[in-house]
Amino acid sequence: MPIISGFDFLDGLKMKPQIIFITSKADYAVKAFDYDATDYLQKPISVERFDASVKRAMDLYRLRNEVHDEEGDFIFIKSNLKKLKIFTSKIKWIEAYGDYVKVVTDEDSNLVLSTMKSFEQDLDKERFLRVHKSYIVNVEKIERFNSKFAEIGVTKIPLSRNKKDDLKKALAIA
Repeated sequence: MPIISGFDFLDGLKMKPQIIFITSKADYAVKAFDYDATDYLQKPISVERFDASVKRAMDLYRLRNEVHDEEGDFIFIKSNLKKLKIFTSKIKWIEAYGDYVKVVTDEDSNLVLSTMKSFEQDLDKERFLRVHKSYIVNVEKIERFNSKFAEIGVTKIPLSRNKKDDLKKALAIA
């Protein structure tokens, strides 16, 4: 590179990309792997070696993105004039708040102008259960329950009498 070296360029980046070094200088190989290089190709390179290097980079990209996709399904909610991406696996419960619903996640909570019925339709029936006229819970987050409450952390969520059996089925408890 005529003005700055590839290493100087990488030092200036805030987010480090995947890197395949292609150079004619063999003495840069050790330094390249200090920069977490995906591969190092020394000129002249063959098409087969180049293809193998690109395949390695693509496989690594897929592997890294599979880890990020663990959160799975998501919904967009409109809160404070912004659309927020909420992973459904992070939702603890949804609570009715008049004309709004409060979506409580692992990190925070957001008010959304919506009805419980409308919100309930957007959620996975296997994972979410309406346990009260004012509450929908993420079944996976329930730690304890009795005939009156389902507990998620320190929060006690009211449980309708006729929903106790539904909750038992959802939790697969006899």
